[in-house]
Amino acid sequence: MGERAAVVAVRQVGMPYRYGGASRDGFDCSGLIQYAYKQAGVTVPRTTGSQWRGLRAIDRDDMQVGDVLFFRIRGRMSHVGMYLGDGRFVHAPSSGREVTIAALDSPFYQRAFIRAGRP
Repeated sequence: MGERAAVVAVRQVGMPYRYGGASRDGFDCSGLIQYAYKQAGVTVPRTTGSQWRGLRAIDRDDMQVGDVLFFRIRGRMSHVGMYLGDGRFVHAPSSGREVTIAALDSPFYQRAFIRAGRP
C-alpha cells in the first residue's frame, strides 16, 4: 500500500501548493498524503496533527517507501512528506511553490525531521 501511495504522490509533482488542498486543484502537505493514500485505497487522517496522532510511529532506521515523514518547522511539528526511499521524499512545501521531491539528508530537513509514521 505504501508503494502505491508513493507512486500516486510522485505523479503530483508540479501541482501547485494550495492551503487546505487535497485534490489535483492543489495540495497542502497533509492533503497530499491523504490524497495519495486514498487513491491507494487507505484512509489516512487529513491534518498534520491528526496524522501524527493516527499513524504508527516508525524509527528512521525502519522507514519504508510510503511512510509519512514529520518535520518540526519554526519550533513546532507542522509539515509532512512521503518517503520514497534512497533518502528522498515528496511533499507540498509552501505557498507559491509546487509539489516537489527533496532530499531528507539536506541540512534543513535533516535538522527538522522528527520521526516517520505508517498507516
